[in-house]
Amino acid sequence: MFNALFLACFVPLLGFVILTFSGKRLSETSAAAIGVGTVGIAALTTLAVAIQFCTVPPAGGVFTQPLWQWLQVGNFAPRFALRLDGLSLTMLGVVTGVGFFIHLFAAWYMRGDESYARFFAYMNLFIASMVFLVLGDNLLFLYFGWEGVGLCSYLLIGFWYRDPANGAAARKAFVVTRVGDAFMAIGLFWLYRELGTLDIQQAALLAPGHFATGDRAITMITLLLLGGAVGKSAQLPLQTWLPDAMAGPTPVSALIHAATMVTAGVYLIARTHGLFELAPYSLHAVGVVGAATLLLAGCAALVQTDIKRILAYSTISQIGYMFVGLGAGAWGAAIFHLMTHAFFKALLFLTAGAVILACHHEQDIFKMGGLRKQLPLAYACFLVGGASLAALPLVTAGFYSKDEILWEAYAGGHLGLFIAGLLGAFITSLYIFRLIFTVFHGEAKIEARPGHGPAYWLPLGVLLVLSTFVGGMIHLPLGGVLPMLEHTAGSAKLPVELLSAAVAVGGIALAGVLFLGERRFVTWLAGTLPGRLLSRLWLRGWGFDWLYDQLFVRPFRWFAHKNARDGIDLAILAIPSGLLSLNGGLVRTQNGRIRWYAASMALGAVLLITVAILS
Repeated sequence: MFNALFLACFVPLLGFVILTFSGKRLSETSAAAIGVGTVGIAALTTLAVAIQFCTVPPAGGVFTQPLWQWLQVGNFAPRFALRLDGLSLTMLGVVTGVGFFIHLFAAWYMRGDESYARFFAYMNLFIASMVFLVLGDNLLFLYFGWEGVGLCSYLLIGFWYRDPANGAAARKAFVVTRVGDAFMAIGLFWLYRELGTLDIQQAALLAPGHFATGDRAITMITLLLLGGAVGKSAQLPLQTWLPDAMAGPTPVSALIHAATMVTAGVYLIARTHGLFELAPYSLHAVGVVGAATLLLAGCAALVQTDIKRILAYSTISQIGYMFVGLGAGAWGAAIFHLMTHAFFKALLFLTAGAVILACHHEQDIFKMGGLRKQLPLAYACFLVGGASLAALPLVTAGFYSKDEILWEAYAGGHLGLFIAGLLGAFITSLYIFRLIFTVFHGEAKIEARPGHGPAYWLPLGVLLVLSTFVGGMIHLPLGGVLPMLEHTAGSAKLPVELLSAAVAVGGIALAGVLFLGERRFVTWLAGTLPGRLLSRLWLRGWGFDWLYDQLFVRPFRWFAHKNARDGIDLAILAIPSGLLSLNGGLVRTQNGRIRWYAASMALGAVLLITVAILS
């Protein structure tokens, strides 16, 4: 089955081609069958490959499938080749498995849209690009998929492009992530100059002999790679694009935030862990960035009123958790949390989409309320998904992965990251149950109509099960791929687990006190001067958009306006202006008068004779 690995990326790519060139002639049923079916084939291929990988693993735990030579310039000869090991298999399972259920739900959610086939074309291209990213055996091929998901995010966020706000959100996502991509590209150039290769396996073997630990070159290279990861995974200071990405259809939000794009930065750092281990400063920076993002995004989520923006800030915060794990050297725990996060965040986003449709496209949580009786399945899904996000002890998948990150941070002596993780866990419990209590409890304020059909309840049901302890019991084949840390503080693991559990339960209990009932204390607190200032600051995402507008956007627009008619522009525009003038002169000679044509011919003859005599 290993030889069928290429189907995981080329079948969704084939679906994109068919839907792009035949979409207008296809019915909704046919478009959904192609869009969902091709990703389903990719998921089944992944399942078959995973079964063989676990029962009869390839030699050395790595299988490489060359496809074709990409280009060759001197000794630089990157190829299109797929690399399968425990890490790429884990990512492939998340991308195709969770991606399939998101596609299936979208077949119900997007019914009636005039661009139904175009939507699935973009979604298929997104999956294909992400598969290229996780299976690429060299960093240039990885970068190819990296840019592919950037393009697809632009297309999907701005899918309803007739609304100017959606187009602005898509452009913002494209531009902000390009900043990180530029850093990453420079890092790849520098890495190739130092090692003479971008092959992932060769770079891992050559780097320890070429760089000393803490060398300036490897530190700068890894910081540049971190810049790319920060942009794609929406971490500080390039996190501003993700909340605005909610302009896209809700299944797009689930795909971007759960299974694909935002996890790419985590995968990049984990995949190049050999380089980061040679750069302790860069690895520490990964943890600091994650911790800061975790806390700032969690605070912002506390005051949002849009159901999707709350989940967007939650995603930024949870990716911060993964960065904390990476920075603490808990490589396996970070990838484990990536997988469990894909389960419960996809569940939360898809359920949010179901709630939005049921409430007639209303997204303000304070205009909902009392929906637990009208939408029992959505309530159960939000309760399980929210509990997993809050890491409710023992019964949720999120507890096992988040607890592992906290334990590794503590045991590794990263007390600052450990404390940030605990505080972030408390804030997470608070904001997600604020959402649940506001939307599903209290007085009913809107009449809701529940969805129906297998495409509606099947994805929600499967993701609900995976968000429980069932998902936490999945064993990832990361041995031999990522370093496994050995700690001597094993006796402290139970107290750390109990403290983590107490923080999660305490956050949920406080949310119940604050947001169930009349909410007098919350109302009073929001009315105080500090409360108003903090609410305004957090509602605007700590003012990063305003700051960037002042520092970058306005100066650039001023410069562009002042420089619009510079000498270079005038010189270049003189060429078409001259040609247009010449064309206008020649057009005036075509006036339909025979005398004018005869005179023109005579003048031409005289000129030719004159030239002949003079020559």
